[in-house]
Amino acid sequence: MKLLIIGGTGKTGRELIKQGLEQGHEITAIVRNPEKLKLNNPNLKIVKGDVLIPESLKNAFLGQDAVLSALGHKRFFIKTTILSRGTKNIIDAMNNNGIKRFIAITSLGINDSRFKLGLYYTLFTIPFILFFYFLDKSKQEKLIMKSNLNWTIVRPGQLTNGKKRINYKHNNKAGNYILTKMISRASVAHFLLKNLETNLYLHKSVGVTN
Repeated sequence: MKLLIIGGTGKTGRELIKQGLEQGHEITAIVRNPEKLKLNNPNLKIVKGDVLIPESLKNAFLGQDAVLSALGHKRFFIKTTILSRGTKNIIDAMNNNGIKRFIAITSLGINDSRFKLGLYYTLFTIPFILFFYFLDKSKQEKLIMKSNLNWTIVRPGQLTNGKKRINYKHNNKAGNYILTKMISRASVAHFLLKNLETNLYLHKSVGVTN
């Protein structure tokens, strides 16, 4: 399958690329700084682009079967619309190129999964550190849900750098109001790629935790 990966220089994006290549997919990665993605593989094409600049995305979307988004940033303390604006540009590019399958990572604690990251995140991290970030993630999700794409929104718990596990939990009840549930980035990447093979969560959001 020909896959376009957004956010390939992030830790989860790198796992998506790595596991996608291992599974034999042809990967195109859109990155702002290609030098940060030091990977060589005949099935990997690296394209310099910025999701906030629609013109830079045009060629990368040609001929793709699906788009996987691990879009993120670290501007936590200022109000931004990077995620929502970037996602709108991704959706527009997909529509312009006739691509229907879209799988995007957001987070537990967003929209109807509010409070599901446990008390520490609910009472401290989200309101005092990630408030603007999660506000934009909420807008991002709503844009995806309103699109005419065959979308799946994946909401992981707190991300770790642990090993890939395949016996993780995934359902619309994932998470916990008291405890912070975790999951490795490698496991999240595995789950995204697995969803390319099924319509189980088509037009749905799903939580995923250990």
